[in-house]
Amino acid sequence: MRSAPRSATVGCVCVHTRTAVSVALESVPRLSRRRLLAGLPAALGLVALARAQGAPERPRLQLALGGKTALNYLPLTLAEQLGYFKAEGLEVELQDHAGGALAQQSMVQGQAEVAAGGFEHSILLRQRGLSCRAFVFLGRAPQLVFGVGTRSLPGFREIAQLKGRRIGISAAESITHWFARALLARGGVGAGEVEFVSVGNTTAAVLALREGRIDAIANIDPVISLLEFRGELRVLADTRSLRGTQDFYGGPMPGSCLYARQDFVLRYPGTVQALTNAVVRSLKWLQTAGPSDIVRAVPEAYMYGDRAIYLAALDKAREAFSPDGLVSEEGVATAHRVVARFDSGPLAVRAAAPGATYTNDFVRRARQRYQAGLFAAVTRLG
Repeated sequence: MRSAPRSATVGCVCVHTRTAVSVALESVPRLSRRRLLAGLPAALGLVALARAQGAPERPRLQLALGGKTALNYLPLTLAEQLGYFKAEGLEVELQDHAGGALAQQSMVQGQAEVAAGGFEHSILLRQRGLSCRAFVFLGRAPQLVFGVGTRSLPGFREIAQLKGRRIGISAAESITHWFARALLARGGVGAGEVEFVSVGNTTAAVLALREGRIDAIANIDPVISLLEFRGELRVLADTRSLRGTQDFYGGPMPGSCLYARQDFVLRYPGTVQALTNAVVRSLKWLQTAGPSDIVRAVPEAYMYGDRAIYLAALDKAREAFSPDGLVSEEGVATAHRVVARFDSGPLAVRAAAPGATYTNDFVRRARQRYQAGLFAAVTRLG
């Protein structure tokens, strides 16, 4: 006698896996039908495996980040817009803040389970007694830029000229703030010798420089490119490239990452893994995506009315995005040196051990998963 329950189960899995594969493949740029069909058996096997692993423990999440439209968070935008979070069984709300420090505050206060921001935030919290861990990296370079306004400082020659000037940053204690302080220190200018002005990282920052409310700015794209391409900004330090990052920090410096309280990571490993899977998938997609793919995936509002400048900014920062979500030990060491140099506040308690502030384990599992099936098959197509 035929086993109805078994047949029904098999049929259900087949239907759902085909649907999941169809949705996933639609979002991969420049696929050929012949190559797609060649990779389909492995794809079906991967989706079936993913279903067997079960749903994440916390399917609904608040993810706080310091500026939804900032280019360094593009992998999160892609994961949202291309349905990668949803494919992992997650309902993620991207909680928008004016800077990474405010996103960090939201996570610390329990208003968000996970935060996105510079790796320095994870280190700083650990040093101040709150155990946090970064688990997937969006960038292998910070994408931070410091420049002076060509209108405010037309005859600019040296950093010492910034004494007494107003420096625009996204928010106090954000990575733009730290970056500005590091550059000023190189020229012998103390943080107390300038006025830091929080301007966010949207068009408000552009207007602040354009209207003369600030004289210089530390920020990120597309804000920087909107000013730079119109000749309104003279760039002094640029970490949108690996070489620029090496020159500024004296070593590799990771970009933004996802981090959470250590107790959250330990209690909800399936949820952290699902988030990591979605981000790694976005990073892989980004490696092969062309301009038309980006335009279709990114909301028009994120481009601030100038698609050409947005795409030019992305092209300039391509190598700054992590190809796989991993962070190197050298990059971790550089970040710890930066924090040790500038975290002299009263709350600092001790230097955090580098290995306690991050883990590559979730990314390694995500890579193994994709290499074993669907993602390894489709990301090689072009």
